[in-house]
Amino acid sequence: MRCLAAFGVALALAGDAPAAGRPNLVLLIADDVSADDLGCYGNPAARTPAIDRLAASGRRFDAAFLTASSCSPSRSSIVTGRYPHNLGRASELHAPIAAHLPWFPRLLREAGYYTELAGKHHMTSEAPAPGEAAQPAPFDRIGNGNGPGNRGGHATWVEALRQRPPDRPFFFWFAALDAHRDWDGDADWREELYGPKHAPDKLPLPPALADTPQTRQDLASYYNEVTRFDYFVGQVVAELERQKVLENTLVLVLADNGRPFPRAKTRLHDCGMKTPLVAHWPAGLARPGVPARSLVSAIDIAPTLLSLAGAALPETLQGVSFAPLLADPEATVRRCAFSEHNWHDYEAHGRAVRAEGYLYIRNRRPGLAWQGPADSVASPSHQSLRAQRDRGTLTAAQADVFLAPRPVEELYLTAQDPQQLSNLAGRPEHAAAQARLAALLDAWSEATGDSAPERLSADGFDRETGKRLPGMERNAFRGLPAGSDRGASRISRPGPR
Repeated sequence: MRCLAAFGVALALAGDAPAAGRPNLVLLIADDVSADDLGCYGNPAARTPAIDRLAASGRRFDAAFLTASSCSPSRSSIVTGRYPHNLGRASELHAPIAAHLPWFPRLLREAGYYTELAGKHHMTSEAPAPGEAAQPAPFDRIGNGNGPGNRGGHATWVEALRQRPPDRPFFFWFAALDAHRDWDGDADWREELYGPKHAPDKLPLPPALADTPQTRQDLASYYNEVTRFDYFVGQVVAELERQKVLENTLVLVLADNGRPFPRAKTRLHDCGMKTPLVAHWPAGLARPGVPARSLVSAIDIAPTLLSLAGAALPETLQGVSFAPLLADPEATVRRCAFSEHNWHDYEAHGRAVRAEGYLYIRNRRPGLAWQGPADSVASPSHQSLRAQRDRGTLTAAQADVFLAPRPVEELYLTAQDPQQLSNLAGRPEHAAAQARLAALLDAWSEATGDSAPERLSADGFDRETGKRLPGMERNAFRGLPAGSDRGASRISRPGPR
C-alpha cells in the first residue's frame, strides 16, 4: 500500500523572487518545547509575541510532526532529511550519524551559501570507514551561542548576523538551549527584556501533571525559558529587518521535541511529537496569516531549503519539499507521516504513523512504561505524580505515565481526542482504518529497513528516580540500534509519503 505525495519540489512561489536572487535561510530551533505552549497555537497563558507576529504575517503549520521526540535523533534527522533508524547509531540519544550521509548545510555551503551554527549542536558524525572520505564541513562557523549572563545558546545570534559575509546568501542554524532542564533561565532572568516571570498559579496544567506547588513552579520555570527563546527570535527578526534583508529571508521556527515533562518528551503521541512550525518569508509566501493543515514531517525541511536555494538534492533524502505550502496553504504535500521512539535513557522501540486523521502506534516493547526521559523522571513534576500514584488518586492521563504493560497497538482520532486518551484499537467500527494504517506502517518499515533487534540498548537510568544505574557509564547499556541488522543507514527508500 502506498500513500502518494501530492507535490514534489515547487520553486514557483507567489510572485517573482527579488533581484537579490535566492532566499536567505534562518532556522530557529527551540529545545524541548511543545506546540501548545506558544500563543499562536492557542495557549492564552503563553508569552510568545515575536513568534506570534511571525505566524500572523507568515504561515503556521498545524500538522507538523517530528520523526523522534528525542534531542539528538530529532536534530540528526532534520539535518540529513532522513528517518532516525536510517542514520545508523544516531537513532539513539548522544550517538553519531553514519559517516557517509551528507548534512544539508554542507550542500548549501557548496551552493555558495555562508553557513553558521550558533547554540546547541548535539549532532556528530562517525569516523569514516577505511578508504572512505570524511564529509566536508557543513558550517563555515560554529559557536555555542552563550555569553555573560546568558547560558541559553542565543546570546550571539544577533552578533552572528552582523558578522556574516555581506556578499553571499546565508543560512543560520540558531539552536537555543531553552527550554531544556535544568532551568537556568530563572537565574539569568532580565525582566527589562523578557518581562515578569510567569506566575505559577496562573498557568494551565497539562492533564498529565499533578496540581502541586512543586509542579507549578517547575512549569513556570519552563514557560520562562519559552518566553526567553521568543525574545531572541524577535531580536533576530529585528536585526534582519535592520539589515534590510528580512523581505527575502525564509525564517523557520520549530522545536526538536515536546516539553520535558511527563507524557510529553519521547512520546509518540502528539504531546511529544507534534512540533510548532512557523514560516515567515515576505517575498515568497502567498496568503500570509493563513495556516497550513497538510501533514509535514521534520525530514521535509532539508529538501525544502535545498530546493529553494537551488542546491543539489542528494539521493539520501527521504523527505519531500513543503514549498507548495508556502504558495498555497491549502495544498497537500504528504498524506502520512512516520515517527519513532528509540533509546533515550531507557529501552524502547515504538513506531507511529499519522494518516486519515488517525494516529496509529505499534510498540515492540509493551512490557515497559513510557515514563519519559531521565531528566523528566527526576523532576518535581514526575515525583509529584509518583506521590499521587502511591495515594491511588491518578487520573487516566496521569496513570498513562506509569502504564505497564502498554498496548501493543494504539489508535486515536486526533481531532476528537487531542490528548490521545481513548484507544480505539480493536474496536469494530475502526477496524478497517486500523488495518490500513497498520499496512502503511508495515510498508514503511519494509521499504526503509526498520527492525527491532532482540538486543536493543538497555535502561541506563532508574525508571522511578531518574538516577543513573550503577555500571551503566561509558555506553555499557548500548545494544543494537534499530535497522542495523538490515543495513538501514545505506537505504534511502522513503516508503509511503
